[in-house]
Amino acid sequence: MQKIKDVLRMHLLGGVDSCRQLARTVGCGKSAVADCLRRARVANLNDWTSVAELDEVELSRRLYPAVGATVSRPSSRPLPDWTKVREELARADHQMTLALLWEEYKGQHPDGYQYSQFAELYRRFEKRLSVVLRQPHRAGEKSFVDFCDGLPLFDEHTGERITTELFVGALGASSYTFAWATLTQALPTWLDCHVRMYEFFSGVSAITVPDNLKSAIKTPDRYEAEINPAYRELAEHYGTCIIAARVRKPRDKGKVEAAVLVAQRWILAVLRHRRFYHLEDLNQAIAQLLTKLNDRVMRHVKQSRRQLYERLDRPALKVLPAHAYEYAEWKKVGVNVDYHVSFDEHFYSVPYTLVGETLWCRATGRTIELIHQGKRITSHVRSFVKYDYSTHPEHRPASHRAHLEWTPSRLIDWGRSIGIHTAAVIEHVIRSKPHPEQGYRSAFGILRLSRSAGAARLELACARALDIRSPHYRTIKTMLKQRMEGVTAEPAATESNDALGAANVRGPRYYH
Repeated sequence: MQKIKDVLRMHLLGGVDSCRQLARTVGCGKSAVADCLRRARVANLNDWTSVAELDEVELSRRLYPAVGATVSRPSSRPLPDWTKVREELARADHQMTLALLWEEYKGQHPDGYQYSQFAELYRRFEKRLSVVLRQPHRAGEKSFVDFCDGLPLFDEHTGERITTELFVGALGASSYTFAWATLTQALPTWLDCHVRMYEFFSGVSAITVPDNLKSAIKTPDRYEAEINPAYRELAEHYGTCIIAARVRKPRDKGKVEAAVLVAQRWILAVLRHRRFYHLEDLNQAIAQLLTKLNDRVMRHVKQSRRQLYERLDRPALKVLPAHAYEYAEWKKVGVNVDYHVSFDEHFYSVPYTLVGETLWCRATGRTIELIHQGKRITSHVRSFVKYDYSTHPEHRPASHRAHLEWTPSRLIDWGRSIGIHTAAVIEHVIRSKPHPEQGYRSAFGILRLSRSAGAARLELACARALDIRSPHYRTIKTMLKQRMEGVTAEPAATESNDALGAANVRGPRYYH
């Protein structure tokens, strides 16, 4: 009891508010100090003079009454509906306080409890709820998301067992739950699950709280976690804010931890004896049980998740955007001397003045956007044709030789320094394109093979390529890799031009 008086004296007389500092000073636990200060506030012991006048017995009676003493109520005192009180505190359309609710209660029941007992009874009601339900969540403020292990799929031909993941999302105030089975936790799947979740909720919460998985958080940090760029873009599209839970702090996302547990009990456990061969069938079964789960009446609050959702969360959620988010890949790309960038083995043009610059490429399933210093420079329809070119005419310079350092003759001269067959291949590569600059990339690739393979081997490979009528970069690279450049015993000399059947190739004799 002397420690209690010391705590109250330092707090009320000395102005020390830190529970940690008070606990360290008097030599007891921080939680005990916090409980002592809370009980003093409930007992209206707010100044040191009133505390100092009390002896130990009276102070103990005030702070630690007998169990059940404060909750026993005469039959003439009406008890508030604590479920409705909790709902009012969670509403987002007004800033409700417990004191205001007590005043309304006293207005209806003048002989009811005083504020200190009212507050204490409400706290005791909260303690009977689960840890997650006790957390104060404003309506429409937060949605919590996470993955857990799902039910297995089976290959219908081999019977092979295929593992799945279960994505679970839950709204803070109502615990309204969404679940969706996936094959992976990869970024595109992670983002697609969010799109489905927001559509299921028919709105978007102000804050989305994920765990620190790689698809969400690129670099975890207690104070400034680095969010994956595509995940940030999804958040901007839907107008939500990503606040990741702290590492190894499951209570930061306790709502979804409880939702995962409920989903495992009422969905996965129910389906555990069924055998699924297709992900669509599994998700259809999950959707049916999910409806039952959200319609179940929760024991502590006497209402279902759907009822709470309709009354609390749904009116407070942000409106969905006109179009659903479309996943986009981001990649840094360099502008080559042919004023094209490469993405997914296809080449897209940019203005020739950006040669040598580094751009950001944003690729969706339908479009390619190229961004320089935060500004979109151009866009293309995405093409999946390998090693082809998508070029806007306005990106070409008025005079290629006036604006580019490299020219066809310079590249051919470089090839001639290696050998006549190399020069013939370079000329063919450049002249076979609609615009010479489109052949520069392949020409550079061929010429730079001499660094790893040597000039002699490259010349032999070019001769062999001309002989088999395949003077292309990939053919020559494969020959050198497999050491096939010297397989033929017949040298490919003057006949190479005829073998190609291309009138625009001068042939090696032109360079003698």
